[in-house]
Amino acid sequence: MLYWLLYQKLFPYFRPFRIFRYLTFRTAFASLTAMLIALLIGPYVIQKLREFQIGQYIREDGPQAHQKKAGTPTMGGVLIVIAIVVPTLLWSDLSNPLVWLAISSTLVFAAIGFTDDYIKVAHRRNLGLSFWQKMGLQIISGVGIALSLIAMHNHNIFSTRLMVPFLKRVHPDLSIHALGAIPHLGVLAFLPFIVFVTLVIVFSSNAVNLTDGLDGLAIGCTIIAAGALTVLTYVSGHAVLSDYLELERMPLVGELTIFCGSMVGASIGFLWYNAHPAEIFMGDVGSLALGGAIGTIAVVIKQELLLPFIGGIFVLEGVSVILQVGSYKLRKKRIFKMAPLHHHFELMGWSESKVIVRFWIGALVFALLALTTLKLR
Repeated sequence: MLYWLLYQKLFPYFRPFRIFRYLTFRTAFASLTAMLIALLIGPYVIQKLREFQIGQYIREDGPQAHQKKAGTPTMGGVLIVIAIVVPTLLWSDLSNPLVWLAISSTLVFAAIGFTDDYIKVAHRRNLGLSFWQKMGLQIISGVGIALSLIAMHNHNIFSTRLMVPFLKRVHPDLSIHALGAIPHLGVLAFLPFIVFVTLVIVFSSNAVNLTDGLDGLAIGCTIIAAGALTVLTYVSGHAVLSDYLELERMPLVGELTIFCGSMVGASIGFLWYNAHPAEIFMGDVGSLALGGAIGTIAVVIKQELLLPFIGGIFVLEGVSVILQVGSYKLRKKRIFKMAPLHHHFELMGWSESKVIVRFWIGALVFALLALTTLKLR
C-alpha cells in the first residue's frame, strides 16, 4: 500500500520518493515495521489473552519442570501473523501474485493452528484437533498451494524444475510432460510436483510445531531460518547476482524478500516476550503459520532441497519424533529419552536455557552451510 502510494503515485511529483523502488530499502523498513508492531501491541495481546483465560496446558508426560508454565498465555502466534502480514501489505508490490501466495499460505496454516489451539483452550486439555484432522487440513492446504503454483506455471511465472545443491547443471522437472509421457493429462501431469510440494510444506509446518517446546526455541530458530531465506530470496530475484551464482532467474521472486524480512522482524519482536521465562507462547497458530510460510518460500524460490540446511534444527526435531515413534512401534524400544529432541537433552540434565542457546547455535551453523551452497555449485 505504501509502495503503491509513495512510489507509483507520488514519485512523479516528488523525486526523492524514488528510494521506495529499491527492494533492500523496503525490506529493511518492513522488518523494522514488523518488529515495532510486535513490540508495541505485544503487551496488549498478552493482557487480553490473560483476561480471556487463554492459557497453555502442559503435557503430563513431559519434563516436570515445565508444569510451572501451565497457564502462561498461548495463541501468541496471532501477534506474529499480524506483524508479518501488515508490513508485507504496506511495503511490497501487491500486484505480484507470489506475495499473495505467501500471505495466503501463512493465513491458512495459522487458521489450522488457531482451530487446534481453540479446541485445547475450550476443552481445557493439551489435545486439540486429532492427528488425522490436523494432517488432513495441512495436506489440503499444501495441495492448494501446489495447484496455485501450477496455475502460475501455465502463465510462465513459475517453473516446476528443481535446483539441486552443488549440482548447477542438474534441474529435474517434476511434471510428467517433461518425461515425454502421454500429453493432455491436465493437472494430473503435475502429480509428482503436487505430492512433492505438499510433503515439503506439511513437513516444514509440523517440524516448526514440534520445535516449539521451550521458551524462545522455535522463534529463535525461525529468526535464523527466515534470515537465510531473505538472502536466498533476494539473490534469486536479482538479475546480476542470480546470473553470477548461476541460479534460475526469477524476477517476481524478489518481492518475497519483503515477506521474509517481515518474518525476521516479527520473530525478533515476539522473542522479546517469548524469551525465557516466557510471558507468552506462540501456540499452534504461530508454529504452523511459520512452518507453512518457510516451506512455501522454499518451494517458490526453488530451494526445497536446501530446506534441511535452512531449517536444520526443525528437521532434526521432526526426524527425532519419526524415529522415536517408528522404533517404538517396530521394536518396542525408544531411541531417545523423550521426543522431540530438545526434551531428550533436558532429561539428560541440560538446563532449559542451555538447550535453547545450543540449538540456536546449531540453527546458525545450518543456515550458514545453506548460504555457502550459493557459491559451491
